[in-house]
Amino acid sequence: MRPIFNRNNKKKIFNDPIYGFISIPDEFIFDLIEHPFFQRLRRILQLGTTNLVYPGALHTRFHHVLGAMHLMMNAVSVIRRKGHEITEDEERAVLIAILLHDIGHGPFSHALEYDIVDKVSHESISSFFIERLSEEFDGQLDLALLVFQNKHSKPFLHQLVSSQLDMDRLDYLNRDSFYTGVSEGVVGSERIIEMLNVHEGNLVVEEKGIYSVEKFIVARRLMYWQVYLHKTVVAADSMLIRILRRAKELSHQGKELFSSPALAFFLKNDITSEDFKNRREVLDTFAQLDDYDILSAIKVWQQHEDKVLSILSTHFINRKLFKIEIAKEPFAPDRIQLEKEIVIQKYNLTQEEAQYFVYSDTLTNNAYNEDKQNINLLMKNGHIIDLSKASDNLNISALAKPVEKYFLCYLI
Repeated sequence: MRPIFNRNNKKKIFNDPIYGFISIPDEFIFDLIEHPFFQRLRRILQLGTTNLVYPGALHTRFHHVLGAMHLMMNAVSVIRRKGHEITEDEERAVLIAILLHDIGHGPFSHALEYDIVDKVSHESISSFFIERLSEEFDGQLDLALLVFQNKHSKPFLHQLVSSQLDMDRLDYLNRDSFYTGVSEGVVGSERIIEMLNVHEGNLVVEEKGIYSVEKFIVARRLMYWQVYLHKTVVAADSMLIRILRRAKELSHQGKELFSSPALAFFLKNDITSEDFKNRREVLDTFAQLDDYDILSAIKVWQQHEDKVLSILSTHFINRKLFKIEIAKEPFAPDRIQLEKEIVIQKYNLTQEEAQYFVYSDTLTNNAYNEDKQNINLLMKNGHIIDLSKASDNLNISALAKPVEKYFLCYLI
């Protein structure tokens, strides 16, 4: 007699390099992970072009959201243990919200966020995906959407997903640190989660967790300068953005460009938030778009007849990136024009074409933004105090102020 076994076993585990084994909490969440919308995250790098600086940074959004879900399970357990009610439906909703919080990312994550589409954030696109999935699964994601959009009656659930001390940030700091090898990003996520509590419906950190949170803020600042805003990463992102903008310009002019059908759609059309709301095919087409569409197109664009697209694509594929300079003051217009004149002469360009080869902008590092929802400490006497006011670490007050630098990119 043949053994009987379940061919549809959904009680899976993942072996994660950061946390070890991660279990899937229930069968419905397994079905969401199996959905093509979610599997697409395997094809989107978490850190975009950062592997051009740190070769190990090849982890994906898929890795990250599973890790964030694992931390969320731990956080729910801690908050329940401290006497705060989280129903089974609310637990599933907050786990789905963190699992799907990045599902709206396009190719190369943040680098092309506002160039693939017209001023539509990945958070907004994530909402559209959650709405569609809820439609497909007979309303089972409706509560998760309320949590994600901060419309639930318990605000701390949303704050666990998106705030200045959420499961998203706790995972990506440790994960990005691991894959880049930049040890300054390591934070004590277990300790921080153990110190979480709820006060009047909002997420707080118990006073004894202050030093762990201070280290978290410092780690964010260091990771921004060493990884996320590393000057070579900024140069690579700037080149990638200009390649896509040139391709869009040529596409609007009716020029022939090699691309996948999904990429061709977004090159030819300036897609707005209203398009996502009113045209069902827009989200379906976006769901077909990932890093591979962009890279395969750029490889072919090296041979395109348009000089600007060809030069930029060739340089990007061969990692001949923009030269970049960082300064505390804005670069003078004369200096910018000088670099334009140099590339005009070297590559026989027009003034208009030179805009793609010389670029100046700002970098902002804001590890802790007091203007947004704060990290509040629950003191032993029951008072609530903002982290920057309670800390005896003078650096925290300084870190609450954004640091702005200026950069100039140009091709040599």
